[in-house]
Amino acid sequence: MSTSKNTTYRDVYANWSLKEKAAQLFVFGFQDKLPSTEFLTMIDNHGLGGVIYFSRNIENARQVHDLSSRLHEAAAKAGRPPLLVSIDQEGGMVARIVDGVTLMPGNMALGATGSRDAAYETARVSGTELRLLGVNLNFAPCLDVNNNPDNPVINVRSFGDRPELVSELGAAAVQGYQSAGVAATVKHFPGHGDTSVDSHHELPVVAHDLKRLEEIELPPFKAAIAAGTDVIMTAHICLPALDASGVPSTLSEPVLTGLLRGELGYDRVIVTDCLEMDAIDRYYGPAEGAVKAIAAGADLVLVSHTFEKQLAALDAVTKAVEEGRLTEERLNESLERILALKAKLSAGEPLLPWEETALRLATPEHQAAAERWSEASVTLVKNEGGLLPLSADGRTLVIWPEIKAISVADEMLSSDGTLGTWLSKKLPNVEERSMTGDGLFDGLEQYDRIVFVSYDASKQPLERQAAEQLMKLAPEKTIAVSIRNPLDINLYPQVQAFLAVYESRPLALRSVAKALTGELKPSGKLPMALSEEFPFGFGL
Repeated sequence: MSTSKNTTYRDVYANWSLKEKAAQLFVFGFQDKLPSTEFLTMIDNHGLGGVIYFSRNIENARQVHDLSSRLHEAAAKAGRPPLLVSIDQEGGMVARIVDGVTLMPGNMALGATGSRDAAYETARVSGTELRLLGVNLNFAPCLDVNNNPDNPVINVRSFGDRPELVSELGAAAVQGYQSAGVAATVKHFPGHGDTSVDSHHELPVVAHDLKRLEEIELPPFKAAIAAGTDVIMTAHICLPALDASGVPSTLSEPVLTGLLRGELGYDRVIVTDCLEMDAIDRYYGPAEGAVKAIAAGADLVLVSHTFEKQLAALDAVTKAVEEGRLTEERLNESLERILALKAKLSAGEPLLPWEETALRLATPEHQAAAERWSEASVTLVKNEGGLLPLSADGRTLVIWPEIKAISVADEMLSSDGTLGTWLSKKLPNVEERSMTGDGLFDGLEQYDRIVFVSYDASKQPLERQAAEQLMKLAPEKTIAVSIRNPLDINLYPQVQAFLAVYESRPLALRSVAKALTGELKPSGKLPMALSEEFPFGFGL
């Protein structure tokens, strides 16, 4: 399916049924490593527009390659338009494919580098590997400005708390992905950064006026539009300043058609966040939500999990056209954008054989890029009492947290290895204790220094309690390392030394181990303000 910019696709869909037109507007997920027969029937009988992969669908890179080949072949064999094959491969804590690919640092780590080159290169490499695996649409980068410390769902998925930084790095990431032949998706419009509620579970309300939105939330999206982003994803949040009706932005014509299409001039694909998230599912249901989203101006509708709800949503959109709630011309507008995107991406083109693909994944060059930018993100916030770098003499105790997902968006439930594992490769006499074990604070006097590792102490009571106890017992020889949320320092301000990385992936742990032992001089700068003492841009 090739095209010029001015081509229309009316000849392509002129003879399609309403249901076939509606099906192109949907992206569905499935439950297992292989799609079910009923899922494949959706492609065959109706011409489903796209699919989304989650961790539940993925074993390793080779299996993803085989899965994508199977799905692309199913669409071709049925004579249907090629599929958009999508994923949330943001980097850092949100990465669905972890085995056999290059895992890139996440957004906040990249924010700590302050480098546009970092955002571009990591996106380009990740996009290159996704494309080799048959994925042509990445739901990244996240352009929410993380200016609410209580935000449970964005947090380190953001580049930082300043719109200027998010704008610059976000635009670079868009260009990186799209240079690799993968459509970038900036999210979550018009901005999910200043919420204290996770829209997977509830419907957030953001009460800011339009002036504030113009200053903070909207600039990154304007920059991404200027950079040519292929797709923008909506947020399930209420913004009374933009739509007084109380409906979420995903279902709001003033937000999607009035603001995004009209005022910001965006003319490419709009995709909804998943309609099975409680912010939509609980109040509208995916079926009615799909009708309202398309009426509001969305082109692609994401229903990620339940086949019955997917089928109901497809039927509801078809029926809405038959009953006059939606016009067929409205579907045609979205079809034009979706088919143009597929043509631009050359979606559905045959994948290279696995033997050739494998040689291009996780190459030394790609791994070196990930390592370089991970190391550049390590941020030394505090170093008093001469504790750092750690010397080879004496005994080191590492206290390791129990890592839990903060949001269902975060599928990184546990770390592959611990900081103690990496430190023991560089120092003798390293011991490690888990916060969930007995006798956590026994015999602290035997150790010359204690490395206390926290993941997100503000949301994990066990970490918070351990930090409080340790500050009573041995504050003078404690070094704290945050492996997710750097705001943790505010819970133990008397700590002598504090290092921040922004994820618990093995590469980040290796980078911080190098910094602790002096092999690496930390150069990262805080991408968000932690306090008056530690403002945005601070770093020793």
